[in-house]
Amino acid sequence: MQQRRRYAPPETTLEQRLADEACRLCEQARLLPPGAVRDATMRKARQAETGSRLSEWLRSPGLKAPS
Repeated sequence: MQQRRRYAPPETTLEQRLADEACRLCEQARLLPPGAVRDATMRKARQAETGSRLSEWLRSPGLKAPS
């Protein structure tokens, strides 16, 4: 019989993790020389920031369900 893996919930929210990842990627991109790798890193950073904002918006109490 297999042992079940214990679930440990994350210590931070999804929004915070995405925002942290975006900051980390921006800092990493600043150190890279201009080119395709830097552009791809900046694109990932923008996607993480957008995901963070969308998640915050979806969790907001003012959001109404479709009727």
